[in-house]
Amino acid sequence: MNIHAPKPPTQMLNPAAAPLVDPFGRAITYVRVSVTDRCDFRCVYCMSEDMHFLPKQDLLTLEELDRLCAAFIARGTRKLRITGGEPLVRRNIMSLFRSLSRHLESGALEELTVTTNGSQLAKYAQELADCGVRRINVSLDTLDADKFRAITRWGDLSKVMDGLDAAQAAGLQIKINAVALAGVNDGEFPDMIRWAHGRGMDLTFIEVMPLGEIDGQRADQYLPLNKVQADLASEFSLEGSDYQTGGPARYVRVKETGGRIGFITPLTHNFCESCNRVRVTCTGTLYMCLGQEDAADLRTPLRASESNDLLNEAIVRAIARKPKGHDFIISRDTQQPAVGRHMSVTGG
Repeated sequence: MNIHAPKPPTQMLNPAAAPLVDPFGRAITYVRVSVTDRCDFRCVYCMSEDMHFLPKQDLLTLEELDRLCAAFIARGTRKLRITGGEPLVRRNIMSLFRSLSRHLESGALEELTVTTNGSQLAKYAQELADCGVRRINVSLDTLDADKFRAITRWGDLSKVMDGLDAAQAAGLQIKINAVALAGVNDGEFPDMIRWAHGRGMDLTFIEVMPLGEIDGQRADQYLPLNKVQADLASEFSLEGSDYQTGGPARYVRVKETGGRIGFITPLTHNFCESCNRVRVTCTGTLYMCLGQEDAADLRTPLRASESNDLLNEAIVRAIARKPKGHDFIISRDTQQPAVGRHMSVTGG
């Protein structure tokens, strides 16, 4: 696959032009912004147990993150997802949500949402709802407390369950994200579906992604979702669905439960042709593709002037070289990850 974007036309370099459209005609309307690379878990497929996180002074301030988000919204971003690491461990994070809510009130932004491990939801769920957040993603790979501790290394399943209760009490719609791990949680999927759908929550399965060095081999963890879907089809009646959330998941409906299952398949079914997303790290680095190393520095232009002219120009130039797609591979013959950075650096 040719991942190199063609040379952009001159008009794409005009910072005043809108909206943001990449060289393949895809409108960029969805931005995922990481507010921290830190996390209170150490999931085995995501991190090493002994992680070295960024010095706090390297991170954008919450005020800078707010300004950066506003710049994207002014250029046509309609969906903004706050991620980490674990975003809710960042100090005073709710001040950012409160500030960003102004874009929901004005109608400039359609959705403000968050991906979380659920550990802090009991504390913050109501505040999130008060800020206009209506839908959240919660990463949860197992319903077994001992297995949960083994996967996350540091996590407490009961705290996540309390967080889910608080989120639903606050009226938040929840989607559960579960990474499919061979020999770990693959025997739980039918029970997880019944549990999630019984609580009115969608469930999305995700293939392991080859990002960053971990302890162990991803080839031992990798479970292709085409096999998962085939196995589930022997137990449930799966019906096609055109439901979309703006992300990469493809959904089916489970006739027996009435709920939806999503599949995010970066390896077995590349979803790049419809990619409308970019990611910004907590240091202001813009990644145009999760699976490529090319990136753009937005922190320098952000801090160089009180005007957004330099920032807008940097964003437009970066989108003009957004690649067609990624080249994820997991194989015992390929020991190195596809990219060196961990998922917690880029944002989930």
